[in-house]
Amino acid sequence: MPLLFLAVLIGIPILEISVFVEVGGEIGALNTAILTILTAIAGMALLRHQGLSVLMKAQSNINAGKSPVNEILSGVMLALAGLFLLIPGFVTDTVGFLLFLTPLRNLIAGQLAKNSSFANTSSGAFHQNPQKGRSPIIEGEYSVVDETENDQIGAPNEASPWSKNSDKNSDKDT
Repeated sequence: MPLLFLAVLIGIPILEISVFVEVGGEIGALNTAILTILTAIAGMALLRHQGLSVLMKAQSNINAGKSPVNEILSGVMLALAGLFLLIPGFVTDTVGFLLFLTPLRNLIAGQLAKNSSFANTSSGAFHQNPQKGRSPIIEGEYSVVDETENDQIGAPNEASPWSKNSDKNSDKDT
């Protein structure tokens, strides 16, 4: 895994530089720089528009008592798309624009949601699945007992070893 990360860390900049050189040779350096800036601006506009749309859909699912897992994952992918569009380069811009395509994003979010472990409770609240090592919730009832109802309740037990008078009681026994 570390080697894969290292390969990606080194490979993406090399790929971006080579694409920059090719595009710059075809359309010129100034046009390449302008195109890079325009893709960043367009990406931020798309992120704002689609991000608000996903947020509104997640809110409506929550209000309907449905799980907003797909919308949350879609929002994460939109944030990644915005990040890819801010990074200068045509390869990352292509990946960023692909993540803005709703059908592709929904497909990826659906696959990620299938592999996740979320449980929906009947109250509409969403919790992590208790079978994943969490302890169960134990419910119970209690009642407050008034000490004046029975003289024995709350009265100190002189024979108790925990009583304040236990030292005096132990002296009496000897």
